[in-house]
Amino acid sequence: MTEAPLFNEYDQPIGPPMPDWTPRAQPPRTPITGRYCRVEPLDVERHAKDLFDAYASAPDGRDWTYLGVGPFADFDSYYTHATKQAASTDPMHHAVIDLETGKAVGTLALMRIDTANGVIEVGHVAYSPLLKRTRAGTEAQYLLLKRAFDELGYRRYEWKCDALNAPSRRAATRYGFTFEGIFRQAIIYRGRSRDTAWFSITDGEWSAISRGFAQWLSPENFDAEGQHRASLAELISAAKG
Repeated sequence: MTEAPLFNEYDQPIGPPMPDWTPRAQPPRTPITGRYCRVEPLDVERHAKDLFDAYASAPDGRDWTYLGVGPFADFDSYYTHATKQAASTDPMHHAVIDLETGKAVGTLALMRIDTANGVIEVGHVAYSPLLKRTRAGTEAQYLLLKRAFDELGYRRYEWKCDALNAPSRRAATRYGFTFEGIFRQAIIYRGRSRDTAWFSITDGEWSAISRGFAQWLSPENFDAEGQHRASLAELISAAKG
């Protein structure tokens, strides 16, 4: 529920005061380990070959349609790209390591890091076929959300994508993000215009969303065939009450 606005001495509505707010810290370049995966800063020497092989397992290049780079025809071109990613501090690119195989199977980044206002975005999400629709893929998102909200105390966590990217929009909704609207003709990439869909989670929403993630990731939520018993969206909705 939206809080009723406060009013100043001119009878103008104003937002709630934040007298104790202080700027947040930059995200640390340290790994986060979960039950199914580890999310760690991208290291080109340790991760690039695994990632290239994982991406090369896709039957075609459709996974790159809504990203600004790729697909990569050979390892050298991917290595050059990954080297630039690893050197960047914003976006801060991370590799997702499947704990069962020890292999890097995808990447994602914390970006547009606004420490003064406590706002951060997850982006550059590039999941290989080995990570899509897996518990590790969902847990990787959860681990970075926990870093932003629980560890660092950020107030707002954003997800943005091409408005035509239906899978990304479905993923944002599944993870508990709230759709905020479309920024029309926001950017030009790959020689074409992009409308951008905006989604967010705020700190006030995070407690319930976090419970939903934890319940979905619990081994008890999966049957003997590895199928989840309750969907993430259902569990987040129930946690929100």
